[in-house]
Amino acid sequence: MPADLAVLGLGHTGLPLAQAATAAGVGTIGYDPDPAVAADVNAGRVPPGTLAAAELRRMLAGGFRATSDPAVLGRVRTAVICAPTPLGEDNALDLTAVAAAARALAGHLRPHTTVVLESAVHPGTTEEYLRPLIEAGGLRAGRDFHLAYAPSRLDPGNRAYPLSHIPKVVGGLTPACTEAAAAFYGRLSERVVRARGPREAEAVKLLETNYRHVNIAFANEMAVYCHDIGVDLWDVIRCAETKPFGFQAFRPGPGVGGHAVALDPNAAPHFTGGAGGGRPRTPGHPLRMVELAQEVNGRMPRYVVQRAATLLNEHGKSLRGARVLLLGVTYKADLADQEGAPAREIGTRLTELGAQLCYHDPYVPQWRVLDRPVPRADSLWEAAADADLTLLLQHHRTYDLQGLAVKAQLLLDTRGATPAGAAARL
Repeated sequence: MPADLAVLGLGHTGLPLAQAATAAGVGTIGYDPDPAVAADVNAGRVPPGTLAAAELRRMLAGGFRATSDPAVLGRVRTAVICAPTPLGEDNALDLTAVAAAARALAGHLRPHTTVVLESAVHPGTTEEYLRPLIEAGGLRAGRDFHLAYAPSRLDPGNRAYPLSHIPKVVGGLTPACTEAAAAFYGRLSERVVRARGPREAEAVKLLETNYRHVNIAFANEMAVYCHDIGVDLWDVIRCAETKPFGFQAFRPGPGVGGHAVALDPNAAPHFTGGAGGGRPRTPGHPLRMVELAQEVNGRMPRYVVQRAATLLNEHGKSLRGARVLLLGVTYKADLADQEGAPAREIGTRLTELGAQLCYHDPYVPQWRVLDRPVPRADSLWEAAADADLTLLLQHHRTYDLQGLAVKAQLLLDTRGATPAGAAARL
C-alpha cells in the first residue's frame, strides 16, 4: 500500500484532509485503530459529520484506503494526527485518542518523517505531551523526524472555502520542522502561514475558537436584552452589519454546537515532561471572557424552553401536555452532524416539563431524548398544523418557513430565519 501520507483519525477533521490530499494527487492512507471504522470507510459508508457519500466514493476511486494496521505508518513520508479531543467530565480536553495515535505511530516511525498534529489542543501539547510519546519509539524530534502543529480550520458545509482556499498555519519544533510541514501543506493549500513555533500555532486555534464562542455569547446576551425591552434584534443586526469596518455580525441561537469547543486554559492539561505525556502542573492565567461565554451559551437551551413556555401561556396553553414539534436537530444547517447540538438539551428539558415531542430533520432519520425514541414527523405540514408549538432550532434550506409560519399554530424561531412578524423570534 504505497502512500505519501497517513491520516490518523477518520473523523470530521481527518477525512476532509484525506479527501483534499487524494484530490491533489497525494497517495493517502487513513488509519483508525478500530477495524470496523476502517471497513466502513472502505465500503463507502461515511462516518457522520464528515463527507458526502459521493465524495468518499471519489476518494476510494482515486486510490485512498483505510486500515487499522499500524505497520503501514512506517511507509509514509508525512503522518498527520487528526484524532478527536472531546471535552471530558472535568471540562478538559480528552487526549486519549491523540495518545493512542502517537503510540501507534511511535512503534513504526521511520527517520525523516514529518509528523503533524491537527487535533484541537491547548498550547504546549505538541511539545510537552505528544513529543515524549512519539520519542518513546527511539527517534528524536527535530533531529530524526520533523514535528509540527497545524490547526484545522475547516468550516463544515462551507462550499465557498474548501480546504485548498483556507490559508494553512504551521508551527514546527525547529525551523526545519516548520519548512517540512509547510512543504507538505503547500501541496494542498493556496497559502501557508508560518507561525514562530508549535505553541503559537496551537494558540491560533485557541484564539479562533474562542473568538467564535465569545461573540456568539454576546449576540445571545443581546437577544435576551432586546427581547426584554421590545427591540427586534434581527433588525439591529441587519443594520449594524452594513458598517464596513470594526464590526462582524454574529447571530444568536439556541446554543453553540459543533466540534470546536471553547478552549479554557483554566481547564488545560499542563505538563512537566516525562514519557507518556508528563504530569499536570498549575494552569496558567484563565481567560475570564471564555469562562463567561461558556456560561452564557450554556444557559441558552434553558432560555429557549422558557420562551416556549411563555409563548404557549400567552395563548392560553400549558407546556405540560403540549404537542411540540422540533425543526432541525443538527448543530449546523444542511449537515447531518449532531455534535454538541443544543436540540438534545432542549428536547430533554421539554420532556421533563411534560411536553409531548415530535421532530423533523431531513438529515436525521432517527433521534432520541432521554434514551427514548422521539417520533419523526412524516408530513411536515400536517405536523406543524397539529402541534401546539413548532420550535425552529436549525434552519435547513429545505424548510419553507413562510409556508410553515402560516400552517403552524405557534412558531418560535430561534434562528431569525422567518420574515419579520411571521413568527415569534428569539
